[in-house]
Amino acid sequence: MKSFIAGPNENEVRLSRFVESVTHQLPRSLMYKAFRNKRIKVNGKRAAPDTRLATGDRVELYINDEFFLPDAAPPKPKTPRRQPPVTVIYEDGNFAVLYKPPHLLCHSDRTGDANLVDAFAAYLEKKGEYDPHAENRFAPALCNRLDRGTEGLVLAAKTYPALRDLNRIIQENLMKKEYLTITVGAPPAGRHIAWLQHNEKNNKVHIHARPGGDYKQIITDVTVLRQEGPFALCRIGLVTGRTHQIRAHLSYLGHPVLGDLKYGNRKMNASSGLSTQALCAQRLTFGRIPEENSLHYLSGRVIKLEQPDILKTFDRLTHT
Repeated sequence: MKSFIAGPNENEVRLSRFVESVTHQLPRSLMYKAFRNKRIKVNGKRAAPDTRLATGDRVELYINDEFFLPDAAPPKPKTPRRQPPVTVIYEDGNFAVLYKPPHLLCHSDRTGDANLVDAFAAYLEKKGEYDPHAENRFAPALCNRLDRGTEGLVLAAKTYPALRDLNRIIQENLMKKEYLTITVGAPPAGRHIAWLQHNEKNNKVHIHARPGGDYKQIITDVTVLRQEGPFALCRIGLVTGRTHQIRAHLSYLGHPVLGDLKYGNRKMNASSGLSTQALCAQRLTFGRIPEENSLHYLSGRVIKLEQPDILKTFDRLTHT
């Protein structure tokens, strides 16, 4: 038998998820059998898989020792290598808003290149707010992601409650995301509705005028801020947030993002000299957040990049 005390990062975590996090190679069938046989208890009482834990709860697991890692040798996360310094735009005790430069990954991939989430964990570790060797059920996490070539704002949770409540804010559309982009020509202003089909094999999407099959609706707001010569500086509001939505939708409208190698105009990309898409997640606006959400203090808050590099890029392009 092993017992655990739920900490702050386990508050409101589903019990089955907690069990999975503290066991090793425990088949789900055996886990649910243990629930049925009353071999998983909370505070001495039988508990169901969907029980939500509270800080301080005692969880007792009457499960064979083979499904627990040895106490003397817990798995230790690898020390992040070559992680860049973190640029923090906003931070409090629950979460931070980080600036992701172009070319930096949000999460690790097969390349082993530096990434934002590991850089954020290293930043918190240096501040003494995170100990990767002591915490084995929660690690700092990103709540939204940007394509590798896109720059801008990324939400990063320091605790599980913050991660949970930021995800609720995003899922319930209580936060508006706005981007700045440079396009080839000026796209039609206003709200545009279409349907997106994602091909996972080549990680490319196709836009359709009408619904069908596995298509997902996309809604994109376009405001043209400036237009000079062959380029336009636009503000894009995402009503939906699908894979490659902005890049593919603007290309479908006939005015692709400058520098976009996947959906863009090759000739204009080459003449501009840009090595990645001119797209920046520039502003986050929080709506009215319910009081039961631990982050309700963000209601009405606007977090933005004051002078993003994309503005300098537009000035350079239009004055050469």
